[in-house]
Amino acid sequence: MDIKVTKYFSISYAILAAALFGLSAPISKLLLSEIPPLMMSALVYLGAGLGMIIVNSVKNMTKYKGMEAKLEKKELPFILAMIALDIAAPISLMIGLTMTTAANAALLNNFEIVATSLIALIVFKEAIGKRLWFAITLITIASIILTTDDLRSFSFSLGSVLVILSGVFWGLENNCTRKLSIKDPLQVVIIKGLGSGVGALLIALFADDLVWNPTFILLALLLGFFAYGLSIFFYVTAQRSLGAARTSAYYAVAPFIGVLLSFFLFDEPITAGFIIASLIMVAGTYFAIAEMHQHHHVHHDYEHEHRRNHSDDHHNHTHEDAFNKEHSHIHVHTELTHTHVHTPDIHHRHRH
Repeated sequence: MDIKVTKYFSISYAILAAALFGLSAPISKLLLSEIPPLMMSALVYLGAGLGMIIVNSVKNMTKYKGMEAKLEKKELPFILAMIALDIAAPISLMIGLTMTTAANAALLNNFEIVATSLIALIVFKEAIGKRLWFAITLITIASIILTTDDLRSFSFSLGSVLVILSGVFWGLENNCTRKLSIKDPLQVVIIKGLGSGVGALLIALFADDLVWNPTFILLALLLGFFAYGLSIFFYVTAQRSLGAARTSAYYAVAPFIGVLLSFFLFDEPITAGFIIASLIMVAGTYFAIAEMHQHHHVHHDYEHEHRRNHSDDHHNHTHEDAFNKEHSHIHVHTELTHTHVHTPDIHHRHRH
């Protein structure tokens, strides 16, 4: 598939992931009236894991079975870190939601973008250009405008701090997940969902923070499937081509969807600040999409496994049967030097 086409597909996946996650804060706020926060954080991830097991079962009956590379033991440190952070982040968010408004929490979730980008730059040395930094800045300004539209309704309460802390946890987790994005995204989401869900459930059990309300439990599981399971699946798929920082930039759509939904669920008016901030968000999204990163670069010899075909310039090995459809197997990249537009995808994670 053409690099530009792949990029735009990945952008679509990132925005769809954001749209689904945008459901989380306002609907969780409603469900928290009947479900304790620790239990709620467990249910949303369990819903994600269980739901994606069903999706994976359906996929295994189709022609797409076996196309994706499976996780290996060498990725275990990132898997464990991902699970631990996915236990901490929703617990922090759910407790914070009990102390602040759904709209406020939805907006503060945008701090995840800044955290993801800074960690990607400083820790994982991901290339972030001026246009992308400008896009992230516009996105952050848009959030500030919304949160300060009425200064009396926004303050750094303990609830706000906990929501921001959840963004830091997810920022770290996004970068760990990026290391796994080369592998089967369904497998990543299932492990993430079940591992984090069971871990959070054990914490809720130890804290005696469990209730039995079948209707609300089912609703929480369904929310987890859509707002976490499907959202994470599309997010991980987007990370393959876009990298952590760029995917998180498009993910900034999520808080706006959360705020808009909060207006309807909690009968709050749409303010002038929301409209202005939305326009700034559109500008920020434009600069993120319009970024063109191109320079002379070297691909050194390396070996890995992932889903691909041979229509790009990075997979020039041959098969005896001239097979050229999408497939997955361990393959070697010989040293290659060239120039073209690229993002920090799985073949362009070189230093700058």
